[in-house]
Amino acid sequence: MPDFKEDLAALRLEREPDIQPRRRWVVWLVLAVFLIAAGGGAWWWFSRERPVEVETATVSSRQAGTQAAVLNATGYVTARRRATVSSKITGKVIEVNIEEGMAVRQGQVLARLDAETQSASVALAEAQTEAARRNVNESEVRLNEARINLDRISKLVGVGYSTAAEVDAARAAVDSLGARIQAAREQVRVAERQVALEQTNLDSTVIRAPFAGVVISKDAQPGEMVSPVSAGGGFTRTGIGTIVDMASLEIEVDVNESYINRVKPEQGVTAVLDAYPDWQIPARVITMIPSADRQKATVLVRIAFLELDPRILPDMGVKVTFLRENEDTAPAARPVTLAPKAAIKTDGKQSYVFVVVNDRADRRAITTGGTDGERVEVIAGLNPGDRVVVSPPTGLSAGALVVSR
Repeated sequence: MPDFKEDLAALRLEREPDIQPRRRWVVWLVLAVFLIAAGGGAWWWFSRERPVEVETATVSSRQAGTQAAVLNATGYVTARRRATVSSKITGKVIEVNIEEGMAVRQGQVLARLDAETQSASVALAEAQTEAARRNVNESEVRLNEARINLDRISKLVGVGYSTAAEVDAARAAVDSLGARIQAAREQVRVAERQVALEQTNLDSTVIRAPFAGVVISKDAQPGEMVSPVSAGGGFTRTGIGTIVDMASLEIEVDVNESYINRVKPEQGVTAVLDAYPDWQIPARVITMIPSADRQKATVLVRIAFLELDPRILPDMGVKVTFLRENEDTAPAARPVTLAPKAAIKTDGKQSYVFVVVNDRADRRAITTGGTDGERVEVIAGLNPGDRVVVSPPTGLSAGALVVSR
């Protein structure tokens, strides 16, 4: 009997070992590692320390012996003496002797108007005056004749050849001529006043500088009409030119009424023109105008330059710093450290600031002195160059991670 078991054994196929369980184990291991890493990353992200955005400023210093500032303001250079020169009469310009930038002296002829009409008026007034004088002379001759006649009639009354009525008539004639002479003399004076008036109008055709200064604008040309008032629908000029007295330049600034108590007459001021930001000009307060602007809530302050310079021009923008008067005549022996007023906080009687060190907020106690505008003098606790937090946010604590905006 054939052996089928051996045949069947020869037909059996050999299978490789089953590796699927091992592969599943590796997949689950990788998935577990990924989930652990993702969970750890999420936990770190949500639990990490977030930096606080803050505004920082650098602590500065003021040189030894320099006065502290109590207030800063902006304004403009103005001229106390400034005039648009015009004529007192209406006339046609025939000559203009000025140009922009020209220096003029007081009384210098700036322009001339057509004087033909005024000259004729003067001649007419003089002729009328001469005629009035001739009338006076004629009346005086008649008065002498009337007096002689009165004297003759008075003598004839004594011998009976004349009557009292004739004497009265002769005396009335004398009195009448005397009164007529007085009236004629008044007419002469009126005529002389008319001559003076016409001569004034003639002199007004010559336009002169009212004071010494510099011409900043030329407003009329020969052939144009000028008038002391606007007329002619805009075709008549109202001025020949504008003159500024450069010796009267000063500064006008508007100071908020909340800080006007920091300003006093004769107070020292440092002025810096916008055109020359590195040039500090010494100045002083002249006065505060005793009236406030209710619209802007400001008070106008006038400031005088202690030294004038050709670079200072009218209407220039200027920044001014009002200086605090020194209580001690001896200058400070060392520079003064200054910190922004908004960076300083108080806890009871102790003042402190937050100093940024290696991106961390370090709470530091300080000792303060006086104020210098928007800054405060720091006697101890800070050094120039330190970075402090301005207006620290609520909840900022020492050691907190910070980042500047």
